[in-house]
Amino acid sequence: MIITFYGEGCFKIQSGETTILTDPFASSSGLTPPRFKSDIILKTLTALPLIGQSIYGPGEYNIKGADIIGLGLTEESSEKFIKTIYLVKLEDLKLCFLGHISKVPEPDIMKYLEEIDILFIPAGGKPFLEQKLATQITKDIGPKIVIPSFYKLPGLKRPAGDLKIFLEEINHGATGQAQEKLTIKKKDLAGIKKTEVMALKP
Repeated sequence: MIITFYGEGCFKIQSGETTILTDPFASSSGLTPPRFKSDIILKTLTALPLIGQSIYGPGEYNIKGADIIGLGLTEESSEKFIKTIYLVKLEDLKLCFLGHISKVPEPDIMKYLEEIDILFIPAGGKPFLEQKLATQITKDIGPKIVIPSFYKLPGLKRPAGDLKIFLEEINHGATGQAQEKLTIKKKDLAGIKKTEVMALKP
């Protein structure tokens, strides 16, 4: 599996012939949108009414070998939009995309967030999770790897917090180096005893 980051909550998950795209954004964001063909699009924030989306909202899906569960965030959704957490099982790896969340998920959602291999979490503060809260949720879930998203980047037009704040919170002051991409297999996780932070360069 190869994971590539494009900014905000946008990731490319490549597994063999299957390509997943999460939370694509428009050029109006100030960032350069990804340009590649995807088999599955996951949107953790979807405007209503729903029109022509690949996957949206709560439900269970199986597409091209990917088992996907959408968990609706009732307390954070409204008549105008739906917020969703996605669990994706692919190559025997369990991925969790928290997307646009701004507070701790409801208890009936948290019970599903167990034995997560890779957690994708907003790490740039408001309007999403405060960075200290993002750190606490990461510890509560206890993934093998956590990948931060939705943080300040050059060109991004909306206000966002610096990634360093989250990294210092979760790594007790150590910021580390961002990687170009993450290439990983299930067997690579065997030796991980404590959650590792993998920041990726867009």
